[in-house]
Amino acid sequence: MPTYDYLCQDCGHAFEAFHSMKDDPLTDCPVCQGTVKRQFGGGAGIIFKGSGFYVNDSKKGSESPKTETKTPEPKAAESKTVAPAS
Repeated sequence: MPTYDYLCQDCGHAFEAFHSMKDDPLTDCPVCQGTVKRQFGGGAGIIFKGSGFYVNDSKKGSESPKTETKTPEPKAAESKTVAPAS
Protein backbone atom coordinates (compact mmCIF):
# COMPACT_ATOMS: atom_id res chain seq x y z
CA MET A 1 0.00 0.00 0.00
CA PRO A 2 1.29 3.47 -0.78
CA THR A 3 2.18 6.10 1.78
CA TYR A 4 0.45 9.46 1.58
CA ASP A 5 1.55 12.70 3.24
CA TYR A 6 -1.10 14.96 4.77
CA LEU A 7 -0.99 18.47 6.22
CA CYS A 8 -3.65 19.92 8.51
CA GLN A 9 -4.93 23.28 7.28
CA ASP A 10 -5.92 24.33 10.82
CA CYS A 11 -3.10 23.31 13.19
CA GLY A 12 -0.27 22.58 10.68
CA HIS A 13 0.20 18.98 11.84
CA ALA A 14 1.98 16.89 9.17
CA PHE A 15 1.54 13.13 9.13
CA GLU A 16 1.72 10.06 6.89
CA ALA A 17 -1.03 7.52 6.26
CA PHE A 18 -0.93 4.08 4.64
CA HIS A 19 -4.04 3.23 2.67
CA SER A 20 -5.11 1.69 -0.61
CA MET A 21 -5.22 3.71 -3.81
CA LYS A 22 -8.91 2.83 -4.04
CA ASP A 23 -9.69 4.44 -0.65
CA ASP A 24 -10.85 8.03 -0.42
CA PRO A 25 -8.27 10.55 0.87
CA LEU A 26 -8.38 11.38 4.57
CA THR A 27 -10.30 14.52 5.53
CA ASP A 28 -9.84 14.89 9.31
CA CYS A 29 -6.69 15.69 11.30
CA PRO A 30 -5.97 13.09 14.03
CA VAL A 31 -4.85 15.87 16.41
CA CYS A 32 -7.47 18.64 16.10
CA GLN A 33 -10.10 17.09 13.77
CA GLY A 34 -9.47 19.99 11.34
CA THR A 35 -9.39 19.78 7.55
CA VAL A 36 -6.38 18.04 6.01
CA LYS A 37 -4.94 18.31 2.53
CA ARG A 38 -2.99 15.54 0.84
CA GLN A 39 0.52 16.59 -0.17
CA PHE A 40 2.20 15.48 -3.39
CA GLY A 41 5.69 14.17 -2.89
CA GLY A 42 8.55 13.42 -5.23
CA GLY A 43 8.24 9.69 -4.65
CA ALA A 44 10.90 7.32 -3.46
CA GLY A 45 14.39 7.44 -4.87
CA ILE A 46 16.02 4.53 -6.63
CA ILE A 47 18.17 2.41 -4.36
CA PHE A 48 20.87 0.26 -5.94
CA LYS A 49 21.92 -2.61 -3.71
CA GLY A 50 24.78 -4.97 -4.29
CA SER A 51 28.43 -4.82 -5.22
CA GLY A 52 27.90 -2.73 -8.33
CA PHE A 53 26.48 -2.61 -11.80
CA TYR A 54 28.53 -2.91 -14.93
CA VAL A 55 27.92 -2.55 -18.65
CA ASN A 56 28.36 -6.27 -19.23
CA ASP A 57 25.88 -7.28 -16.50
CA SER A 58 22.84 -7.02 -18.75
CA LYS A 59 24.30 -8.68 -21.83
CA LYS A 60 24.30 -12.41 -22.31
CA GLY A 61 25.77 -14.37 -25.18
CA SER A 62 28.16 -13.00 -27.76
CA GLU A 63 30.10 -9.85 -27.14
CA SER A 64 29.56 -6.81 -29.28
CA PRO A 65 32.32 -6.10 -31.81
CA LYS A 66 34.94 -3.67 -30.63
CA THR A 67 35.52 -0.61 -32.77
CA GLU A 68 38.86 1.04 -33.13
CA THR A 69 39.15 4.72 -32.60
CA LYS A 70 41.86 6.55 -34.43
CA THR A 71 43.53 9.49 -32.83
CA PRO A 72 44.23 12.36 -35.20
CA GLU A 73 47.90 12.91 -36.01
CA PRO A 74 49.21 16.27 -34.86
CA LYS A 75 49.87 18.81 -37.59
CA ALA A 76 53.43 19.95 -38.13
CA ALA A 77 53.86 23.37 -36.58
CA GLU A 78 55.29 26.07 -38.79
CA SER A 79 58.33 27.63 -37.24
CA LYS A 80 58.80 31.34 -37.60
CA THR A 81 62.14 32.91 -36.95
CA VAL A 82 62.14 36.33 -35.51
CA ALA A 83 65.14 38.58 -36.02
CA PRO A 84 66.44 40.07 -32.79
CA ALA A 85 65.65 43.73 -32.34
CA SER A 86 68.62 46.05 -32.48
